[in-house]
Amino acid sequence: MRARFLMLSATLFGLAGPMAAVVAPTVAFAQSAAVAVAPQYDTTHVYVAPADVDRFVQSFTATFGGQSTPQVVVNVLPVPSSTTSQLIQTPVGTVSLFGFKTPIPRPFGDERNGYLVQDMDLAIKEARQAGADVIVSDFPDPIGRDAVVQWPGGVNMQLYWHTKVPSYAPFQTIPENRVYVSNDRAAAFVKAFIAFSHGKVVSDEKKAPGIEIGRADATFHRIRIESPFGKMVVLATDGHLPYPFGHENTGYEVGNLQDTLSKAKAAGVNVLVEPFTSAGRTAAVVEFPGGYVAEIHQTAAAG
Repeated sequence: MRARFLMLSATLFGLAGPMAAVVAPTVAFAQSAAVAVAPQYDTTHVYVAPADVDRFVQSFTATFGGQSTPQVVVNVLPVPSSTTSQLIQTPVGTVSLFGFKTPIPRPFGDERNGYLVQDMDLAIKEARQAGADVIVSDFPDPIGRDAVVQWPGGVNMQLYWHTKVPSYAPFQTIPENRVYVSNDRAAAFVKAFIAFSHGKVVSDEKKAPGIEIGRADATFHRIRIESPFGKMVVLATDGHLPYPFGHENTGYEVGNLQDTLSKAKAAGVNVLVEPFTSAGRTAAVVEFPGGYVAEIHQTAAAG
């Protein structure tokens, strides 16, 4: 998906200016990775039916604040297709929203998010060297290039590059990329992604509380990673996941979980998993109109 097309729309319609007054940096990385730009350019890709697009935008911004670019209808792929497209920026995370009017060509729709890179050729080279497969070769668009890579464990991500680098204010809190992989492939995924992102493991809990994946009677392997791309949690499991766990690609950190859930419910969001506390944070899982499932959490420090 061409998240940068959406970012161009944001620039053209003046979204970056108002958001700069809303958000403030809380985390700064001393050094950039070879290809990363910054966490605020990690966009979660959300696909909903065209009829649900407006309801999703209203509910997402009512829950987290922020605003959306105007909706456009475009072809954002290297093959014929048509979709509504818009970028939703909030203080706690960004969404690239698509409402496809045509069938979605494979493998698009399976890429969980998009990372802005400084140099597409270098990013693809480093991704391959780190152990990723390039499953969609890079292709041009009017303002840059795109590619889709797959990491060990079957994790698909988009890489995108701008001819002219955009400028967005940092998040108030950096969202968490939530990656579910098998126990067999967790080590390979972590090794590959850290090599590519120049990140580091900040915690490695081999017997994390199973309540975090809906399994209060079990444990699982949880690995937290931070890099110049942002935050990531790797959840290595046996695949015995009760719904909706495994569907939430992104976790959003908020200052007050109960207040956020109240706003969400008033905006038509369903709470699928009521708040629970584990390892210094309280979390819930919700479903937005159109079917997008997300985790929302508050850390002990925020409380």
